[in-house]
Amino acid sequence: MSTPSDTRPHEAALANRRGIGLMLLAMTAFIVNDTLVKVVSASLPAGQLIFVRGLMASALVLLIVRLGGGPLRPGCLRHPWVLARAAADATATVTYLVSLFHLPLANATAINMATPLMVTLLAGVVLGERVGARRWLCIGAGFAGVLLVVQPGPQGFNHWAWLCVGSTVLNALRDLATRRLPADAPSGTVALASALAVTAVACAMTLHQTLHLGWAPIAAGDLGRLAVAATFLAMAYRLMVAATRHADLSVVAPFRYTALLLALLLGWLVWGDVPNALAWAGIGLIVAAGVALLRSAFGPAPAGTGPQLEAAGRPARSGQ
Repeated sequence: MSTPSDTRPHEAALANRRGIGLMLLAMTAFIVNDTLVKVVSASLPAGQLIFVRGLMASALVLLIVRLGGGPLRPGCLRHPWVLARAAADATATVTYLVSLFHLPLANATAINMATPLMVTLLAGVVLGERVGARRWLCIGAGFAGVLLVVQPGPQGFNHWAWLCVGSTVLNALRDLATRRLPADAPSGTVALASALAVTAVACAMTLHQTLHLGWAPIAAGDLGRLAVAATFLAMAYRLMVAATRHADLSVVAPFRYTALLLALLLGWLVWGDVPNALAWAGIGLIVAAGVALLRSAFGPAPAGTGPQLEAAGRPARSGQ
C-alpha cells in the first residue's frame, strides 16, 4: 500500500508531464496565430488587420469567461493598474505585430523571447530587486543574442527590428504592472481589458487609415484566417494558464522556447526565410540565456509542491 509520501512525487511527475504537453500546445497556438496574421498582412493594412482580429479576440475572451463560469467584475476594468497593464499590453501587441509584418517570423519570435531577460533587468533597475551575478550574466548574454539577431550597423539598420525590441520592453512593463494588480481582479477581466485596449488602439489606427486611404476590402479567405488566428490566440492563453497552474515552472517554463523551432520551420515553409549565421548564433544565445535565467529564478521545486513563482522569471507569452 502506497503512502502519501510515495504518491506525491508520482503526482508531481504526472503534473509536470501534463504541463509540458500543454506548454508545447500553447506555443504552437501562438506561432500559428503569428503566422496567419503575417500572411494576411500582405493584403490588409496593419491597423485594420489588428482591429478586426481584436474584435474577434475580445468576443472570444468574453465568451470563454462566460462559459467558464468565472466572475467578470467589470468594475475592475477601471482600476489604475488594470488600465496601466492593458495600455502596456496593447502597445506591445501593436508594435510587435507591426514589426512582425516586416521581419522574418523566426527573428521576431527570437527577439520577443527576450522578455524574461528584460523583466529581470527592469525589476533590478526600476524596482531595486536583488539581481545576482548569475542573472546579470544571463541578461548580458541574452541581449548580446538580441543584437546578433537585429544586426545593427551603418548598412544594416533595421528599424522594424528595433521596433520589435521596443515591444519586448513594453512586454516587460506589462509583466511588472501585473504584479500590482488587485488580488480580487479576475484573470478573465484582466485579459478582456487587454483585448479591448488592443482593439481601441487599432481602431484609432484604422480611423486614420480610412480617412486617408479608405477602408480596404477584406477577402473572405483573409477574414477566415483572422478568425482562425483569433481562435488560436484565445486557445494559447488558456493553454498557458493551464500549463503553469499545477506544474513546476522550473520544469515547464523552458519549453516556451520550442516556439522558436516552430517559427523557424514555418518561416522556411511559408516564406523561405533562413536565418544567417549571426542570427543563428543570436537565437542560440537568447535560448540558452533564457533557460538559464528561468532555472535560476524558479530553482528546483520540492517534489509535489506545485509551481513556484518568481516575478522576475515569470514566463511571458510568445505571440501576440
